[in-house]
Amino acid sequence: MRQIILDTETTGLSAEAGDRIIEIGCVELLARKLTGSHKHYYLNPERDSHEDALKVHGISNEFLKDKPKFAEIADDLLAYLEGAELVIHNAAFDVGFLNKELERIGRTPLKTIVGGVIDSLALAKEMFPGKRNSLDALCDRLEVDNSGRTLHGALLDAELLAEVYINLTRGQNSLVMDMHEGPGATNAFASVDLSGFELPVVWADDKELGAHQALLDGLDKASRSQTLWKKIQAAAPLPV
Repeated sequence: MRQIILDTETTGLSAEAGDRIIEIGCVELLARKLTGSHKHYYLNPERDSHEDALKVHGISNEFLKDKPKFAEIADDLLAYLEGAELVIHNAAFDVGFLNKELERIGRTPLKTIVGGVIDSLALAKEMFPGKRNSLDALCDRLEVDNSGRTLHGALLDAELLAEVYINLTRGQNSLVMDMHEGPGATNAFASVDLSGFELPVVWADDKELGAHQALLDGLDKASRSQTLWKKIQAAAPLPV
């Protein structure tokens, strides 16, 4: 599925209280690879940013005065997003602001336009429970270079989030899926009969078993002993 990594910057924290979007950044992924297709808008929010918001994004009220209003870019943005699956960090925040902007111009909510929304913050919390999961923290943890991020910027943050998301979900695509993509692709392995092959069974040695147990212990510690296998073992110990 076509995916769009999206980020916004706003005048403040509450769309319901009248805060507005001042910047939108989007990058496109196809088959988990950046295509180079992106959208980037600065918007005139018709109000000033809160002082705390200015410290985060550094985009001055004066700079935004001659920028288009959301209504002027809405058709272009929605055509770009149509049918795509969105990936957004703390999705409820950005979706809430986009829906409010759409409501102001008499358009339907985002869910009627896109194919779905993935919250990368929720994914990160599942993978790294109890740890900081801000974009900067995930960049550090997943070795994504964010050295150019001194202030928040929607397009830069979308590009960083694309790399973070790919690393968070690495391994979810099979090798066969990666090798056979696109229209007209065929499965070259479908005609290969493997029934005559006897595959050897290679048992783990003590060193490998120890490394595996150390990994399990680390995961259990990170989840504060909430791992599923511990609960299953406690309920019904496995036979030795």
